[in-house]
Amino acid sequence: MRFINFTGKTPHNTPADPEFPDWTPWTEVKWQEWLNQSNDHLEAIEALHESGDIAARNKYIDDHSSHWGKLKLWLKVLSKGKCWFSEVKELYSHYDVEHFRPKKEAKSIDKTVRDGYWWLAFDYTNYRLCGNVGNRKKGGWFPLKDGSLYSTYENQREESEDAFLLDPTIQYDTDLIAFDETGNAIPVPTASDWEKLRVEQTIVRLKLNEHADLAEARRKVWQKVCFEIEQYQKFKSRCRQGGNPGALQKVETHCENIRKLTSHDSELSSVAKWCVLFREDAQLARLVA
Repeated sequence: MRFINFTGKTPHNTPADPEFPDWTPWTEVKWQEWLNQSNDHLEAIEALHESGDIAARNKYIDDHSSHWGKLKLWLKVLSKGKCWFSEVKELYSHYDVEHFRPKKEAKSIDKTVRDGYWWLAFDYTNYRLCGNVGNRKKGGWFPLKDGSLYSTYENQREESEDAFLLDPTIQYDTDLIAFDETGNAIPVPTASDWEKLRVEQTIVRLKLNEHADLAEARRKVWQKVCFEIEQYQKFKSRCRQGGNPGALQKVETHCENIRKLTSHDSELSSVAKWCVLFREDAQLARLVA
C-alpha cells in the first residue's frame, strides 16, 4: 500500500498521461453532469430510505453501479494503473471501484451488522481502486474501534471514526505497513498496539499475505533491491580513493536503479522502499523516492 494523494483531484483536473492513451481529462461540463447525476441518485435513495424501504434503497444502489464505474479509468490514472491496496497491476485480478465505507451494510469485528454508509454510494471521495481478490473478501467489513464515534445519515461524521481498515488516501495509514524479505506485509516496528491491530486486520481482510502470487512478487522485488544495494556498495568501496571512473559510473547506475524501484510509479515500490530502509543506511535512505 502506498499513499494516493486524492485531495482536490477530479477527472476534470487530472492531466493526460502517455501511459494511459485512453484517458482524456473530462471537461468541466462533463464533470458537473456526473456530479449532478450523483446528487439525483442521492435524492432517490434518500427518499427510499425515509420511506423505510431499505431493500428498494439497496437495489437502487446496485442498479446504478455503472455511475461509479465511469470513474474506473480515472482512478487507475491516479495510481499509475496499480491497485490502491496491493500496489500491483495484474496479480490481484481485475479492478473494482471499491467503496471504502461499505454502501449497504457494515460488519463489525464480532460479525454484528449495522446499516451501511448508503449516503456515500454516489460520493466519489469514497471510491478506491481495488483488485477483486481483496475486495471480494472485504465485502461490507468495516469495524470501528470500541468506543469510537460512528457516522449515520442523520449525524454524518466519518472523519471522527476510528476505523480498523487502513485507507490508502491517508498518509498516516499507509505509513503503518512495512514488508519483510519473505514478501509478507507487516506492521512498522514503531506501531502501537492499536496500529498493529489495524494493520493485521487489514492484511487479513484484503488477503495481502494470503494471496500467494502477491507475496512471491514482493519477495522477488526485495531480492532485486538487495542485489542493487550490494552492487552499489561494492562499487562505492572501489572509488573512495578516486581514480576509478568506471566504478563511479557503476555507483550511479545502481543508484538510479534503486530510485526507479522505489518510485511511486513502480509496482510494489513500497516493498522496495522498506528493503532500503531496513538497511538503516542514511546514504541509501536518501535514494528512496
